[in-house]
Amino acid sequence: MPNDKNPAQGGQGGQVPQQNQIKIADNIPGAEYANMMQVNHTQEEFMMVYMNVAGQSGRVASKVLTSPGHMKRIVSALADNIKKYEGRFGEIKVADAPQTNTGIGFEERK
Repeated sequence: MPNDKNPAQGGQGGQVPQQNQIKIADNIPGAEYANMMQVNHTQEEFMMVYMNVAGQSGRVASKVLTSPGHMKRIVSALADNIKKYEGRFGEIKVADAPQTNTGIGFEERK
């Protein structure tokens, strides 16, 4: 039976709520660990490259391209979650930057 409550009271006003389904692609078996990230941008998009680096070797774990507007929402969501995390578990200590003399990764352009 549909929820006939007033929408202001948490109901749908006689409408059945629509459910969205998100499917995981077959080529994504599970989570990837990344301990290094590079961010680049153009006027139209941001590209985040997540890497897993250990010793003298590493691999790209994932690449994510998104619009500038969505990137701003991502940054806001991350900042909000860090604030909540630190409120619950205490301050997060910033990790040391990876060493750049390993021959892996990217040097800052000047």
